[in-house]
Amino acid sequence: MMITTKTITQEANIYVFDLDNCAREFGFKPEEGWELRIATSEERKDLEKRYYPTISLKTLPEILPPLFNMVKAKLSQLKSGIVNSLDTGNTGGTELQYLVAYNPKRLR
Repeated sequence: MMITTKTITQEANIYVFDLDNCAREFGFKPEEGWELRIATSEERKDLEKRYYPTISLKTLPEILPPLFNMVKAKLSQLKSGIVNSLDTGNTGGTELQYLVAYNPKRLR
């Protein structure tokens, strides 16, 4: 499958749209925001157990870095009060296949 910049842009747009909708649905305050993390399957499960809401996107490991950067840029442009703190974890492995967004102030 050919991965293009257009494909990555579309994925980022959909993901940011979902983040914005989720923040509105759960009544995020202006000072609350999303933290993004590139994660393995186990890390994703751990984050989903600790925080609610979380939004995960499974994708190919080779497109995670450009997708992560594009989502970061789009989140910083939003005027809905969503800010982001970025953590790429240990981005060296091929096991990394999820982009996970969570709010550290909202524990389960």
